[in-house]
Amino acid sequence: MDDRIPAHLEISGWIRAVQGEGGFAAVLAKGERDAGTILVICCENGANTKLYERMPQMDGSRAFVLTKEQNIEKPHEFTEYWQRRSSQDGDLWVVELDIADAERFIAAAQHDD
Repeated sequence: MDDRIPAHLEISGWIRAVQGEGGFAAVLAKGERDAGTILVICCENGANTKLYERMPQMDGSRAFVLTKEQNIEKPHEFTEYWQRRSSQDGDLWVVELDIADAERFIAAAQHDD
Protein backbone atom coordinates (compact mmCIF):
# COMPACT_ATOMS: atom_id res chain seq x y z
CA MET A 1 0.00 0.00 0.00
CA ASP A 2 1.21 3.50 -0.85
CA ASP A 3 1.12 5.80 2.18
CA ARG A 4 1.97 9.00 0.30
CA ILE A 5 -0.28 12.01 0.62
CA PRO A 6 -2.20 12.48 -2.65
CA ALA A 7 -0.59 15.20 -4.78
CA HIS A 8 -3.71 17.38 -4.91
CA LEU A 9 -3.98 17.42 -1.10
CA GLU A 10 -0.31 18.21 -0.58
CA ILE A 11 -0.48 21.08 -3.06
CA SER A 12 -3.74 22.42 -1.60
CA GLY A 13 -2.09 22.48 1.82
CA TRP A 14 0.88 24.46 0.51
CA ILE A 15 -1.39 26.97 -1.19
CA ARG A 16 -3.44 27.55 1.96
CA ALA A 17 -0.32 27.83 4.12
CA VAL A 18 1.45 30.29 1.82
CA GLN A 19 -1.65 32.42 1.35
CA GLY A 20 -2.30 32.31 5.09
CA GLU A 21 1.10 33.94 5.62
CA GLY A 22 0.41 36.65 3.03
CA GLY A 23 2.23 35.08 0.09
CA PHE A 24 1.05 34.04 -3.35
CA ALA A 25 0.65 30.43 -4.42
CA ALA A 26 -0.92 28.95 -7.53
CA VAL A 27 -1.13 25.78 -9.57
CA LEU A 28 0.42 26.45 -12.98
CA ALA A 29 -0.21 22.93 -14.33
CA LYS A 30 -2.44 20.18 -12.94
CA GLY A 31 -1.17 16.63 -13.00
CA GLU A 32 -2.44 13.23 -11.90
CA ARG A 33 -4.70 13.83 -8.89
CA ASP A 34 -3.21 11.28 -6.51
CA ALA A 35 0.29 10.29 -7.61
CA GLY A 36 1.48 12.96 -10.01
CA THR A 37 5.04 14.21 -9.97
CA ILE A 38 5.37 17.65 -8.37
CA LEU A 39 7.57 20.54 -9.49
CA VAL A 40 7.67 23.47 -7.07
CA ILE A 41 8.74 26.92 -8.21
CA CYS A 42 9.98 28.94 -5.23
CA CYS A 43 10.53 32.68 -5.39
CA GLU A 44 10.15 35.86 -3.38
CA ASN A 45 8.37 38.77 -5.05
CA GLY A 46 8.96 37.06 -8.39
CA ALA A 47 12.75 37.02 -7.94
CA ASN A 48 15.43 34.46 -7.06
CA THR A 49 13.36 31.78 -8.77
CA LYS A 50 14.27 28.14 -8.20
CA LEU A 51 12.65 24.90 -9.28
CA TYR A 52 12.50 21.83 -7.05
CA GLU A 53 11.39 18.36 -8.07
CA ARG A 54 10.69 15.40 -5.85
CA MET A 55 13.12 12.71 -6.96
CA PRO A 56 13.67 9.10 -5.87
CA GLN A 57 16.76 8.69 -3.70
CA MET A 58 19.11 5.71 -3.36
CA ASP A 59 17.60 4.81 0.03
CA GLY A 60 14.11 4.57 -1.47
CA SER A 61 12.91 7.91 -0.10
CA ARG A 62 11.71 10.76 -2.30
CA ALA A 63 13.29 14.14 -1.60
CA PHE A 64 12.86 17.53 -3.23
CA VAL A 65 15.97 18.40 -5.22
CA LEU A 66 16.90 21.76 -6.74
CA THR A 67 16.83 21.09 -10.48
CA LYS A 68 16.92 24.59 -12.02
CA GLU A 69 17.61 28.21 -11.11
CA GLN A 70 16.47 31.15 -13.17
CA ASN A 71 19.22 33.00 -15.04
CA ILE A 72 18.33 36.69 -14.67
CA GLU A 73 19.85 37.39 -18.10
CA LYS A 74 17.66 34.73 -19.77
CA PRO A 75 14.44 34.53 -17.70
CA HIS A 76 12.44 32.94 -20.52
CA GLU A 77 14.58 29.77 -20.34
CA PHE A 78 13.21 28.98 -16.88
CA THR A 79 9.59 29.22 -18.00
CA GLU A 80 10.32 27.27 -21.17
CA TYR A 81 11.93 24.51 -19.09
CA TRP A 82 8.97 23.85 -16.80
CA GLN A 83 6.45 24.27 -19.64
CA ARG A 84 8.36 21.73 -21.74
CA ARG A 85 8.46 19.31 -18.79
CA SER A 86 4.73 19.79 -18.28
CA SER A 87 3.90 19.15 -21.94
CA GLN A 88 6.00 15.95 -21.89
CA ASP A 89 4.43 14.55 -18.71
CA GLY A 90 0.66 14.73 -18.31
CA ASP A 91 0.96 13.54 -14.70
CA LEU A 92 3.13 16.52 -13.72
CA TRP A 93 1.98 19.21 -11.30
CA VAL A 94 3.65 22.62 -11.33
CA VAL A 95 2.99 24.86 -8.33
CA GLU A 96 4.45 28.29 -7.60
CA LEU A 97 5.10 29.48 -4.05
CA ASP A 98 5.96 33.19 -3.93
CA ILE A 99 6.86 34.04 -0.34
CA ALA A 100 9.98 34.62 1.76
CA ASP A 101 11.85 31.35 2.33
CA ALA A 102 9.41 29.34 0.20
CA GLU A 103 11.67 26.31 0.51
CA ARG A 104 10.50 25.85 4.12
CA PHE A 105 7.13 24.65 2.83
CA ILE A 106 8.65 21.85 0.77
CA ALA A 107 11.15 21.05 3.53
CA ALA A 108 8.21 20.47 5.86
CA ALA A 109 6.76 18.04 3.31
CA GLN A 110 9.88 15.84 3.23
CA HIS A 111 8.95 12.42 4.49
CA ASP A 112 9.95 8.84 3.99
CA ASP A 113 7.68 6.85 1.72
